[in-house]
Amino acid sequence: MIRMAQYGTKHGHASGKLQSMLSNSEVEVVGLYEPDAERRRAVQGGDGPYGQVRFFDSAEEMLGDDSIVAISSEGLNSESLDQTEQIVQAGKHVWYDKPAGDKWEQWQRVVAEARAKKLQVQMGFMFRYHPGFVQIADWARSGFLGNVYSLRAHMSTKLAPEARQVIADGHYGGIFFDLAGHMLDQVVWILGRPEKTTTFLRNDTGLVPDFHDNTLGVFEYERAMAWIDIAAMEPQPMARRFEVYGDKGSAILIEPFEPGHAIRLCLTEAAGGYEKGEQTVNFEGIGRQGLYDLELEAFVRVLKGEQEPDRSLDHELLVQETLLRGTGLIEG
Repeated sequence: MIRMAQYGTKHGHASGKLQSMLSNSEVEVVGLYEPDAERRRAVQGGDGPYGQVRFFDSAEEMLGDDSIVAISSEGLNSESLDQTEQIVQAGKHVWYDKPAGDKWEQWQRVVAEARAKKLQVQMGFMFRYHPGFVQIADWARSGFLGNVYSLRAHMSTKLAPEARQVIADGHYGGIFFDLAGHMLDQVVWILGRPEKTTTFLRNDTGLVPDFHDNTLGVFEYERAMAWIDIAAMEPQPMARRFEVYGDKGSAILIEPFEPGHAIRLCLTEAAGGYEKGEQTVNFEGIGRQGLYDLELEAFVRVLKGEQEPDRSLDHELLVQETLLRGTGLIEG
């Protein structure tokens, strides 16, 4: 049994991650610490996962408990990197929700300390466990699609003005900073580190003037380009898409990709049991909570020594570096 706790409740994935821990038969949830007293009063004892856990009175009470092996880091983006550093300093593994802050030197320091202490830090990019994304990445990385020359991702959402203001108050890059890491996790897994980044960060609604609500990132490689467009005002249901094009085939995750159900595969020649030309490859879609569950299952297997991490610490660093290059906080 892996004893775990949670630090924070303000991240958009926080309640879902706690629910995954409560549902996992190999995890014992010891408790949760929320530093904001008002937020704590609002969620403590209510319906849902927060009503099922003990709340610690201080961070020290949680971090100083040697029986706690790992902690889920679920604070706001503006506080979570500091909280994650505290967790690592306390010698505990971290299930860390995205993105890894906007202080590049600090994130490098946290990863270096985790590496030195042989701690696992697993970022909460849940689509790396999505069967459609997994299949397309396998095809792209194996050469099945030939030389990949183009990757396009569309992952817009609809945010209320108050949610936009929370992001604008702490970070530059708006909706791109908040969401692009999910798609960059796929981009750099398939293509590696981009040689050049160019990002268009616009405010086109005027609802929150200092919030970038209509954004596009272009990531250039020696023989490929990747485009990621994200806006904060797309009408629902959202038409999220993911497309990979190679010179021997293309694979498009048919929208919406969450939970997803099919890939449009097109091949120049028959291969791998698939026909030449266009065909539909069906898979069983997994909803958001199910993806959280898969994330946690992989994290627990790593902690138990049953598997190697699905992504290395170098990969987690690269995703964040690429995001910060895209928002202009790192040159390139």
